[in-house]
Amino acid sequence: MKHEPKLKPTGWDALVAAAVLLLALALGARFSLSGAQSGARCAVVSVEGVEVERLPFADAEREYQNNGYTVHVRVTPDGVRVDRADCPTQDCVRTGTVSRPGQSIVCLPARIVVTVAGAADEGVDAVAG
Repeated sequence: MKHEPKLKPTGWDALVAAAVLLLALALGARFSLSGAQSGARCAVVSVEGVEVERLPFADAEREYQNNGYTVHVRVTPDGVRVDRADCPTQDCVRTGTVSRPGQSIVCLPARIVVTVAGAADEGVDAVAG
């Protein structure tokens, strides 16, 4: 004759559930606070995979040369963009202005990447439904 498993929760079950809940709240608070303290947004410029400069989101213009190409980067309080480049495809120029952390502009022929880093916006990134 088989014994039916005990299905009633015990005090240990409640203790484990409370510990998991407290751990989840502590980790959520940690990531929330670290995101808020990550600093102001800036443009990170990398050439050949090596970071060469960090530009705060203030009015600034820079030119970077690599692999026989010149890329002109403009940073404003609203974002960063490549104004002009002498690369053949002009994909970096057509990307336009980027302003959200994680967005980037890539010039493959020049091997130059401009990435936005810093505090994340509090707005909605995407909606699934």
